[in-house]
Amino acid sequence: MGTPKLETALKNASELIDQRLRDILSVPDAPEGRVVEAMKYTLMGGGKRLRGFLCIETAKLFDVEETHYARVATSIECAHSYSLVHDDLPAMDDDDMRRGRPSLHKAFDEATAILAGDALVTLAFEILADEQTHPRKAVRLDLISSFSKALGTRGMVGGQMFDLMSPELELDAGALTRLQKMKTGALIEFSVEAGCILGQVPDNTRIALNAYAHDIGLAFQIADDLLDVEACQDDIGKTPGKDEASGKVTFVSLLGLDRAKDQARILVDQAVGHLENFGSEADALREAAHYVIIRGH
Repeated sequence: MGTPKLETALKNASELIDQRLRDILSVPDAPEGRVVEAMKYTLMGGGKRLRGFLCIETAKLFDVEETHYARVATSIECAHSYSLVHDDLPAMDDDDMRRGRPSLHKAFDEATAILAGDALVTLAFEILADEQTHPRKAVRLDLISSFSKALGTRGMVGGQMFDLMSPELELDAGALTRLQKMKTGALIEFSVEAGCILGQVPDNTRIALNAYAHDIGLAFQIADDLLDVEACQDDIGKTPGKDEASGKVTFVSLLGLDRAKDQARILVDQAVGHLENFGSEADALREAAHYVIIRGH
């Protein structure tokens, strides 16, 4: 668990995002209502909303209005949920559990899960494109452009393809880092970058925060690899040990447990160092960096 202050900040971010989702997702009394029910099942099924939280806390550094950062954070969580739904499918990672509940394709069916994932990612872009997200069209276009890169072949989708192929590849540390930067890190990096875009901040500030996001994104993945080895299903809400069973190279299999833990700690320290030009207003981001490697334990 994080500190009480961080837990409160995460809870507040989660409640803000959940309220926006309730406002957006009404279930029509029609056949298509089933896919909306499936979207709600995965969106409201728990999770810490860490990516949305990172967007919110970064935007707060630059006095962005709550209305704007809440909508972007909600968009990010829609995209994250889409990725989880599709990752769990039998054709992908084939996992029956997510966040301690049956995965969406088990709770509903595979076809509905695919459509719900499609609907979630398109809803994410619909939210960003709306002028309620920001009155300046240039800001909305910047958000959409960066979001597209984070989700597409240079980001999450490309990383998932890379991951599916990885058991047949001989990955070294550099290749594994690139894979995880795409699959996991890209959306985490966008979450921080989105706060910078909303704040319309200068390039030097944006570079420092992007470096922070890069380091916690990689630390997050190393922590995930450690949880897959060390945690039980009740701790992580999904099936442990799947990476080893599928023959995937992970930071743990490459470095060993102790070196992987050391590397995660080094990355967190580096991430916090990138925030040196900020005062106490960035404490939530500093705490979040430490939180990514202790969650689930």
